[in-house]
Amino acid sequence: MINKLSSVYFVGIGGIGMSAIARYYLQRGLVVAGYDRTPSALTRDLEREGAIIHYDDNVAAIPDPCRNPQTTLVIYTPAIPASHSELQFFRAGGFNIQKRAQVLGTLTHDHQGLCVAGTHGKTTTSSMTAHLLHQSHVDCNAFLGGITKNYGTNYILAPSSDYVVIEADEFDRSFHRLSPFATVITATDPDHLDIYGTEEAYLESFRHYTELIRPQGFLVMHTGLKMQPNVPAGVTTYTYSRNEGDFHAENIRIGGGEISFDLVSPLGEISDIQLGVPVSVNIENGIAAMALAQIAGLSADEIRQGMASFSGVERRFDFRVKNARKAYLSDYAHHPEELRACIQSIREVYAGRRIVGIFQPHLYTRTRDFYREFADALSLLDEVILTEIYPARETPIPGVTSQLILDNLRPGTAGRLIRKADVLDVVRQTDFDVLMTLGAGDLEDYSREIAKVVETL
Repeated sequence: MINKLSSVYFVGIGGIGMSAIARYYLQRGLVVAGYDRTPSALTRDLEREGAIIHYDDNVAAIPDPCRNPQTTLVIYTPAIPASHSELQFFRAGGFNIQKRAQVLGTLTHDHQGLCVAGTHGKTTTSSMTAHLLHQSHVDCNAFLGGITKNYGTNYILAPSSDYVVIEADEFDRSFHRLSPFATVITATDPDHLDIYGTEEAYLESFRHYTELIRPQGFLVMHTGLKMQPNVPAGVTTYTYSRNEGDFHAENIRIGGGEISFDLVSPLGEISDIQLGVPVSVNIENGIAAMALAQIAGLSADEIRQGMASFSGVERRFDFRVKNARKAYLSDYAHHPEELRACIQSIREVYAGRRIVGIFQPHLYTRTRDFYREFADALSLLDEVILTEIYPARETPIPGVTSQLILDNLRPGTAGRLIRKADVLDVVRQTDFDVLMTLGAGDLEDYSREIAKVVETL
């Protein structure tokens, strides 16, 4: 039991969700330290902000302030194996050890939690929601799954606001730790089957999540989800989508690099909304974010201004080059339906142009479970270029390689395998108008150099 918290140690501090919590404690003046497997832009930023970080599993490297179980909270990510020696040291020492989701759950108990759950769209929708509130009279705290371009961080601190915006992650059933005041569910397309086993278990996990909404709270769910909610008495349930539901868009105008529309809402209609990031998938993301913003009490003018000034999230429709000749964007899409939505949105903006995608599959299990769906979504491209699978926390599975996706592309779809290390030469030699790098792995490490190459073409 902690008597007086003075230090926080993170096992896996470099993850996007973990780093947001690390920043929360840094801003409160606590000693923040941690381990991660490899240095990254995020860990370097954290070190500049005052965190003490090392990159080998070494108990001796744990700093002295984090060795007292009476004053130290230990937070770990489920991606860390139980055999990790530092985690074993803390467990043997009787430290208070919590998963990241437990810490976020405490915050939703202490604040009015506005949570965004779903297979995809979580990061953009929660970042939009946070921006809408932060630039309004309501304000908010936020723990996000991406780096917002408006603020250059995945964390917003507003001590005077009772609201906290949280990306509700279904991996490892983490979102079952939350207690939302209002939540959006964007999609329930099966994912993380290495955790859940079956689609039925995945859907049941979302159903249980809806039971955790506070009485007198709100559920805003996408139309047509297979999952049937089971909300507590007093919870108001709404639906949304691009074209139907309680919240939806009308009078959509797309052209000249801009998208605008009117919001139909049971909480008050808003005309002439302009998307700051004009890709068509952001119509639905924006509708969901505006629903939460209206529940939180924002005015129509605040919502209109916030939607127009939202600059996006790094690696979500993240244009690195955009000129009259070529465009290059990076996107984190790593689930088949995310890829489909991303590619379709770019097709709508760049109709008639040659669009090429370089995709790095993420996880052997996800590739094994969805290689046909990946192939079908990627076949919307004019050419598909595949790298090796990014393993993350997994070990290889015999017979599971990117070749499975390549072999199942639709007939007539151009496709090839490359080594990730050769990506810059491949970009130089490939004919395209629009280039997309796709996936949640480390292909992103090449994005700056890719952008330089594209600018010379």
